[in-house]
Amino acid sequence: MISIDGNKLILGRLATHVAKNLLNGNEVHIFNCEGIVISGSPQQILNNFRTRRALQHKGTPEHSPQWSKNPTLLIRRIIQGMLPMKSTRGQNALRKLRVYRGNPKNTQLVSLDSAKFNSESRFMTMGELCKELGFKAR
Repeated sequence: MISIDGNKLILGRLATHVAKNLLNGNEVHIFNCEGIVISGSPQQILNNFRTRRALQHKGTPEHSPQWSKNPTLLIRRIIQGMLPMKSTRGQNALRKLRVYRGNPKNTQLVSLDSAKFNSESRFMTMGELCKELGFKAR
């Protein structure tokens, strides 16, 4: 089992690392998902996610892709996009992924050096993004 601290890690690099470990058969737990960083202009990031959430099939809207406001479900959905979901290998890999807000188990966490974020560029955290999309944390 691999436990990853998502605080100050870049979303895309973290997601590719997690997807690779899932496909290799490892169980992955991501903690502190609200601290994961998306680099770029915050306004552009927000517009992209609002547009993505608004897309619907015209004939059958219930078959539209679902994008959550919850940071745990949103990160899970992004990693799902990097897995081959039409095969049983990808479906079994997704079952081994757990995403948590905070660190509920107080476990020993691993930080990925290859996905660290330098704070020199513009960015937005997943917590800020989901709050702007309308997520209300309990």
